[in-house]
Amino acid sequence: RRFRRPARPHGLRWCPIPLVRGRGAAKAGGLPGRTEILKNVEWPDEFPFKPDDFSRFDESSDTVFYSAPRFVTHIDDPAIRALTEYYSQVLPPSNTPGVAILDMCSSWVSHYPGGYKQEKIVGMGMNEDELKKNPVLTEYVVQDLNVNPKLPFDDNTFDVITNVVSVDYLTKPMDVFKEMRRILKPSGLAIMSFSNRCFWTKAISIWTSTGDADHAWIVGAYFHYAGGFEPPEAVDISPNPGQTDPMYIVCSRKKTA
Repeated sequence: RRFRRPARPHGLRWCPIPLVRGRGAAKAGGLPGRTEILKNVEWPDEFPFKPDDFSRFDESSDTVFYSAPRFVTHIDDPAIRALTEYYSQVLPPSNTPGVAILDMCSSWVSHYPGGYKQEKIVGMGMNEDELKKNPVLTEYVVQDLNVNPKLPFDDNTFDVITNVVSVDYLTKPMDVFKEMRRILKPSGLAIMSFSNRCFWTKAISIWTSTGDADHAWIVGAYFHYAGGFEPPEAVDISPNPGQTDPMYIVCSRKKTA
């Protein structure tokens, strides 16, 4: 399957990506909104994407693009509340001994439950001013994953990795997901959340030319082809479908052996 970049008007703006309707809508038991879209997937034998799929309209330096802090949220309040509620169900309880969390592509807010604390919560992002303002972080790292996808952490360090509305900007996703597998503890959980919004000039071509259901499949493919992860699953936590920002989760655990 091949996707082509659609024509877009010039100029940078924060805009929604067109939705794909009617796919992945079946629900199953468990957490609210669990979808069937990644159930029993017959993955191709080889990684199905080409280098051009990870090109972007704006290939200029991300360091320059993110040099000025943006103390804003990139999804609306209902979507934020839905994500925070999801985190409250799946994150280890606050102050659990030995727990370490990495918030990848972090900023001035992580959307964790109010008052959430662990001995080690590391933020990794592009803007130091934003990271300094994030109250949940115990430490932070400034790094451009599109330049250097090597994560500066030891093997088997983290219990959870979160990534909020940023997986669509990764131009080397397989390198990053393999690194995620390396630094997660056995059974460690990786949570990729996304909406239908992005800085389209900086999002990868395969993302801007497809819709929500395809995005879940794309992120699921990253987990699958990185190896060492349990079969990924998708969760639709959209609070008010068609009225407020949608919110989706694709997550997986590192295999124990």
